[in-house]
Amino acid sequence: MGASLQSSGRIGQAGGRSRAYRPMAEINVTPFVDVMLVLLVVFMITAPLLTAGVQVDLPNSEAKPISEEDNKPLELTLTQDGDIFIGETAVKRDRLISLLSAMTNNDPDRRIFLRGDQALSYGQVMDVLGALNGAGFRKVALISEPSTKRP
Repeated sequence: MGASLQSSGRIGQAGGRSRAYRPMAEINVTPFVDVMLVLLVVFMITAPLLTAGVQVDLPNSEAKPISEEDNKPLELTLTQDGDIFIGETAVKRDRLISLLSAMTNNDPDRRIFLRGDQALSYGQVMDVLGALNGAGFRKVALISEPSTKRP
């Protein structure tokens, strides 16, 4: 908090200048700006780390990136242990379709991102993918890491 003093510049009785000082309070915003910039940097660094709730080792692929036109996709994750997660919530295989139907209000055009660990067998991923297709979900995308191989 800073303060400055200003004089009024009145002329006194004997012809000399009599100085009267009055305090003027000003807010020093520099520490506030410093704190805000530090918080901005912290959030910029941690925000990408918060996007994937369940850690899986995704396979590499040369597929094109998914467009960001759909702003609310559901994220379905299959871990190496065979556990299934919707977002960060673990679900049993027999309740998966009923929960997805309730979450999407039976909207078959709702996008679902399927993230499967690369150590899973093809049959385990196809089991979940077939169940989604059988339930009428038409927009299921398999998520992978970009390929490190360059043409």
